[in-house]
Amino acid sequence: MSKSDSKRQVILESAYQLFRAQGFDGTSMADITSHVGGSKATLYSHFPSKEELFVECMMAALENYMSDTLRHLDASRRDPEAALRNFGTSVLNFICSPEQLEVRRLMIAEAARCGSGKLFFDKITALRSQVSIFLAACMESGLLRRDDPDLAADYLGALLEAEILEPLLLHVREAAPDEKETMLAAQRAVDAFLRAYAPTVSLQKPIQGPTPTCETP
Repeated sequence: MSKSDSKRQVILESAYQLFRAQGFDGTSMADITSHVGGSKATLYSHFPSKEELFVECMMAALENYMSDTLRHLDASRRDPEAALRNFGTSVLNFICSPEQLEVRRLMIAEAARCGSGKLFFDKITALRSQVSIFLAACMESGLLRRDDPDLAADYLGALLEAEILEPLLLHVREAAPDEKETMLAAQRAVDAFLRAYAPTVSLQKPIQGPTPTCETP
């Protein structure tokens, strides 16, 4: 890692802790500079605005985690169910963790501020595009029904989040799910997804020859 990359990482880690502890409004670029050391000029050379720094902080953990999680999506294998189930379980374990729930709430709360919502969306879309690449390969090989892979990736993400995430985000539920619960939730989501994208089976009857007739001697 170069000196510049190392400095950028230190800034991200320090800003992440400050944003989580003090919120967006309660954290200034001066606070971050004081925490990291150096000058504001150095800080702004890495991140042009507080909004962009905030988005990078919130997304860094997700991007690092997803780089490993996406390895489950190996299009060379002939079993999309197992790949999607392992991928889904890994995703749920991550996004339902207390730290990531806090990050998600903070991201939503600040989404309307100076375009940060669009920055979040662009980052998430870039990650989801890697899921759509896997789904497109499965569609091409006949393992899934041909359709829009980007839309299919959106549906898969929505199905994975449908069962557990919202009650946690809204504090309706406080206890984080254990590995068994996330595995079962991922399995149900993947089952629903695969039913929706099952390969199309032709209903056309095979062409048969003329029906033989019996002749009276």
